[in-house]
Amino acid sequence: MKSVGEVMGIGRSFQEALHKATQSLEIKRNGLGADGKGYKDYNQVIDKLTHASWDRVFALYDAIAMGISLERIHEITKIDMWYLKQFEELHSLEIEISKFDINTLSRKLLLEAKQKGFADRQIAHMLGCLESEVYTKRDELNINRVYKLVDTCAAEFPAQTPYYYSTFEAEMETADGKRYAENESIVSDKKKVIVLGSGPNRIGQGIEFDYCCVHGVYAAQECGYETIMINCNPETVSTDFDTADKLYFEPVFWEHIYDIIRHEKPEGVIVQLGGQTALKLAEKLERYGIKIMGTSYKALDLAEDRGLFSKMLQENDIPYPEFATATTPAEALQAAEQLDFPILVRPSYVLGGQGMKIVINKEELEEHVVDILRKIPNNVLLLDHYLDGAIEAEADAICDGENVYIIGIMEHIEPCGVHSGDSNALLPPFTLGDLVMQQIKDHTKKIALALDTVGLINIQFAIKDDKVYIIEANPRASRTVPFIAKAYGEPYVNYATKVMLGHNKVTDFDFNPQLDGYAIKQPVFSFNKFPNVDKRLGPEMKSTGESILFIDSLKDDDFYELYARRRMYLSK
Repeated sequence: MKSVGEVMGIGRSFQEALHKATQSLEIKRNGLGADGKGYKDYNQVIDKLTHASWDRVFALYDAIAMGISLERIHEITKIDMWYLKQFEELHSLEIEISKFDINTLSRKLLLEAKQKGFADRQIAHMLGCLESEVYTKRDELNINRVYKLVDTCAAEFPAQTPYYYSTFEAEMETADGKRYAENESIVSDKKKVIVLGSGPNRIGQGIEFDYCCVHGVYAAQECGYETIMINCNPETVSTDFDTADKLYFEPVFWEHIYDIIRHEKPEGVIVQLGGQTALKLAEKLERYGIKIMGTSYKALDLAEDRGLFSKMLQENDIPYPEFATATTPAEALQAAEQLDFPILVRPSYVLGGQGMKIVINKEELEEHVVDILRKIPNNVLLLDHYLDGAIEAEADAICDGENVYIIGIMEHIEPCGVHSGDSNALLPPFTLGDLVMQQIKDHTKKIALALDTVGLINIQFAIKDDKVYIIEANPRASRTVPFIAKAYGEPYVNYATKVMLGHNKVTDFDFNPQLDGYAIKQPVFSFNKFPNVDKRLGPEMKSTGESILFIDSLKDDDFYELYARRRMYLSK
């Protein structure tokens, strides 16, 4: 086994469920086909069919689109013809729809496409129009999602579990001529809040965010809300049917989210707890006038935009490494004239340090910037002067917009430059003096308030010559929050969620952290599964999990061992 996570799609047909599953993967695909991102090279497709890989399901569709016969595909893959014919039907429907435009497409064809799981974005690609135009058309034609109860009782007796999936049904007609599609999700008149889940586990975003979602749901219930969970990961507690008051087992994908919001009409949506998966939907929620509970989209965006964030630090007289922003290789090379190498190159709006690299000369800089912009077009890159030899630390805090409580400060054992998810880290810090600790506390409070944070915030620091510099801030739940909560025995996500909902202020809670000795966050790597992967650590995250180790003192042998090999496997 090599996978680090999984998704599940539920539909009324194999095709619908398959499309939902592929839409849940978060690999910048909208489903099977109809997005212009398929493989076009014959030899590459044959190789993908011959050797099973993570994207083989997409290669099957591309092979059919290329004209390779089902018999040939079956001969290579040994996949049952029934499944291959399902793929062929999807491709045939794509070809048929592509003959029309948004004005001439019939209701029958549009309904069939939706019943087979095609996303509005895919249909828009086929028709050469905007996704919003497809959404508007199907809304006008009354082609809307209905929600069905997952039968957890195998039809032996009526299921009562509030566990739903969406589908599209042909309308039925009553005796008096009224037409309707049956919806099994009954909307209550209670005040509601939706919690967006974290989607599939993968490097950079794992089960720690599901922990946050689950405890956020519990906190919202304590505040009197009917809680609605949306997630597509079958491995998680958030998708247990008895965690939230209602569970929608759906892709964390805009079209699905928006339809559920229209159906349930919640007071707001919590995006802080589901990692980057939920956070990246904040912009559309804001654009469509849907309330984001806690920290506003403007603040979330400011922290994600590397350039804007650095300017905010400048305005607040908070130290940070010299930086510049660039959107082209030429701009990056020009910026390098003012920054001394080594330079840390960081894209905006990414997960787990994706695309981050420390470069040591202009050739490396140009090559890496070209590579990033090829993978993430139109991204704003931040170029930081890399503080070689610095110590890295991070702080997590809860803020209500007026008051800030720092729940924990951790010091990394590895030097600055290793992604925080790959570092061993001690709680509380083990070498930082009073001067440095006070700077960390001051900077944390100042940044949390400057960002108008309402909820959780994580800030990462580089310390050199007793001066504390800011690396980045994320006004959301971080992967370290569950670790700190368990180390100190405090329900920090519960408190933070109540702050997000406006139910409590930070000053309402009686914080009482308990920890004898130290807690060490240890990363878990899966290099034995990937023998050809570069094992050297750097700014891009590679660990697939973590563990917690409690020690009584710094004389513990486990700490000595970790500290002794802190510079092993480092890379730039």
